[in-house]
Amino acid sequence: MKKQEFLTELRQKLSGLSQDDIDDRLAFYDEMIDEYVENGVPEEVAIAGIGSVDDIVAQVVSEIPLTKLVKEKIKPENSKKGGKAGKAVALALTFPLWFPLLITAFVLFLTFLIVLWAIVVTLFACTAGFLAGAIGAFVCVIPWVLMGNVAGAVFMIGAAIICAGFTLLTLALGVLLSKGIIKLTGLIFVGIKSLFVGKEGKQNA
Repeated sequence: MKKQEFLTELRQKLSGLSQDDIDDRLAFYDEMIDEYVENGVPEEVAIAGIGSVDDIVAQVVSEIPLTKLVKEKIKPENSKKGGKAGKAVALALTFPLWFPLLITAFVLFLTFLIVLWAIVVTLFACTAGFLAGAIGAFVCVIPWVLMGNVAGAVFMIGAAIICAGFTLLTLALGVLLSKGIIKLTGLIFVGIKSLFVGKEGKQNA
């Protein structure tokens, strides 16, 4: 892909952003590609090294607040382009229909996150419980040793090892699930933001 093709596609897919944001991003990648070329890197190789347009758009969208995207989308000058005024009227008229659905979807998503985080909290609580059990079992080995009860000491050592194993297991599961929830939440918000970006470019392409 040539530089001009790359920048044109990027401009189209960033069309939901403000003109200043679009110009800043295009200037940034234009300068980056020129620097690669000046250092002897072929233009196509430089563009391939930068990454795909979709990846760049996803990164840009993730960095811009949702409120800014919404404000840009509903600007008066934007609502007059390509029959957007009629769409705005239709959106207002159907407000009693789509707004409750939107609220319901948000509540369901929030409930889903709460359930997932409740599982994480439970796992960490189990981690604390197993850790306390491991420490307690290990401490209890001392009295059994002092009393010369080898079987009791071995039993408590085994209990301590088992509790320690469950401590590591629940801790690993809690951390893994936490990372997954954070990543999932980020992907969902990026997806929501993407609804406000690139529509004009696709229509005009």
